Amino acid sequence: MTGGPWRPLAITLAIQALVSMALITVPVMAPVLAQAMGVSVAWLGIYVGVVYASAMCASLMAGAAVARHGAIRVSQAGLLLCAAGLACSALGWPAAMMAGAVLIGLGYGPVTPASSHLLARTTRADRMSLVFSIKQTGVPLGGVLAGALVPALLALGWRGALLAVAAANVACALAAQPLRAPLDADREPGRPLALGSLAQPIRIVLANPALRLLAGCSFLFSIAQLSLTTYLVTYLHDALAYSLVAAGLAMSVTQTGGVLGRMVWGYVADRWLGARRMLAALAGLVSVSALLTAGLHGGLPILPVLALLALFGASAIGWNGVYLAEVARQAPAGQASVATGGTLAITFLGVVIGPPAFGAFSGATGSYHGGFMAVALILLVCIFPLLRQRSTP
Repeated sequence: MTGGPWRPLAITLAIQALVSMALITVPVMAPVLAQAMGVSVAWLGIYVGVVYASAMCASLMAGAAVARHGAIRVSQAGLLLCAAGLACSALGWPAAMMAGAVLIGLGYGPVTPASSHLLARTTRADRMSLVFSIKQTGVPLGGVLAGALVPALLALGWRGALLAVAAANVACALAAQPLRAPLDADREPGRPLALGSLAQPIRIVLANPALRLLAGCSFLFSIAQLSLTTYLVTYLHDALAYSLVAAGLAMSVTQTGGVLGRMVWGYVADRWLGARRMLAALAGLVSVSALLTAGLHGGLPILPVLALLALFGASAIGWNGVYLAEVARQAPAGQASVATGGTLAITFLGVVIGPPAFGAFSGATGSYHGGFMAVALILLVCIFPLLRQRSTP
């Protein structure tokens, strides 16, 4: 017995949160790491790009791996790979840090396909939207945990903090083991691991104007999201003289906004605005929030800053659920998963390109203010095309 959808939901949410925490841990402690390793924080954008490039590669094999080994086993492997990546990063060499980024990406990439497979199999149709909405909060929840806990864990030293998060990932993998037999009962041990036709999802997206638009907008939204989550702590610490604890609190507030936004925007889109008008409104909110964030200075009271960052997180992190639901609606009949894979490939491309581009632009202008202003400008590109096409009811 699996206990209905709630036990699978609880473990998949925990797994998603832990691998997301593993990914965000290094960005949260970036100022300390950069000083300890004697490198510029500009390498942080490269680090995040390497993580997501590795995640893209891992996600290509996720479907076959889940079919062969089961969703829980693949998720456990993801947790252990993330733990190994954090342990590798704790060696403190730039090359080891990049190897750690590769391992974290390999662990992070298959977790969402695995959890989606599991929840689709164990959730009743009339609960599907609620269960999947809750599951989608795992990514920003991991950010909340990283922002709240990692600065405190630095009392163990930066190596100790990395190893503590690695240990949490290992503990989660062990906690999932009792569910492995019942939840992986559908696995096919003889299923071959093959890439299959990787071009088909992209062909479907490019052939469909609505999917092309959604994929293009997701590329820009993902640049905004990852630029915010990658550089916020460093920006607040270096440019605004926040302590790491205060900057970590701000990161947690931002991610909490994302958690709430993922559910609230989906409700608003379904009930009132429709998906594309909702996405257009979110693009406007991201643009305004980024512009205001670029204008922050150290003399401002903390509460208005946190309110702004909560709005920034709600829009720049909370857009994903509305986007994925509209992709499924616009996909050709019976090909929602294929179309989602194709659009997500373009989304991940923005994730890979965004942080290094933000870091390079900020370095060229001599200020993170310039990077956030650039984010504000690129999101304006989404608004009018989204408003021109009518949303699906």
